[in-house]
Amino acid sequence: MSELKRSPGLKGHVTGADLGVGVTVLFVTSDTVGSGPKLHWHPYDELFVIRRGRARFFVGDEVIEGGPGDVIRGPAEVPHKFEVLEVPYEAQDLHLAPEWIQTDLE
Repeated sequence: MSELKRSPGLKGHVTGADLGVGVTVLFVTSDTVGSGPKLHWHPYDELFVIRRGRARFFVGDEVIEGGPGDVIRGPAEVPHKFEVLEVPYEAQDLHLAPEWIQTDLE
């Protein structure tokens, strides 16, 4: 099994390619209200699985608030971002691809 990789703004990630599977997992935490990624998109679907805290997601033209136990989908090629509303925030973001590909729009 591969080691957990460290990335800015994330606790770490494991790519599907490292594990021989088609899913990449990002471990996201924040202690700052208002934090979150800028608007971006991926060429594959992304699922946000919220474990603690709350966040407001902007997915295309939709605005969705989510909290513990919620799963929010960011469809392939649809611009999205989120902002943390309640801390501590913890989530697992599942990128349905063997590698993490992101195109930033902001």
